[in-house]
Amino acid sequence: MRHDELTLRLNGWRLATAEVLYYMPDHPSVLQSFMWQTLDLAPEYPRIHKFLDFWRREIDAVIHSVRLASGETLAPPKISAAGPILHH
Repeated sequence: MRHDELTLRLNGWRLATAEVLYYMPDHPSVLQSFMWQTLDLAPEYPRIHKFLDFWRREIDAVIHSVRLASGETLAPPKISAAGPILHH
């Protein structure tokens, strides 16, 4: 993990995956899928929105829908008391 990536992750950024379902204007009955991952900041997801704005402006493919999944933030480990592991 690069230093700048670690800094972002420690500040709440997390890996986000966007699946864009789209079709080309000349084949509107055929849905295609495009997957993209980036570090992003929930719940606004500024990088995903910037990417989708670029897509709408510059790419002929028409977006049908977008599914988003994101991982957990990177944080210090949580320690909790565990019960006994050996029973007599």
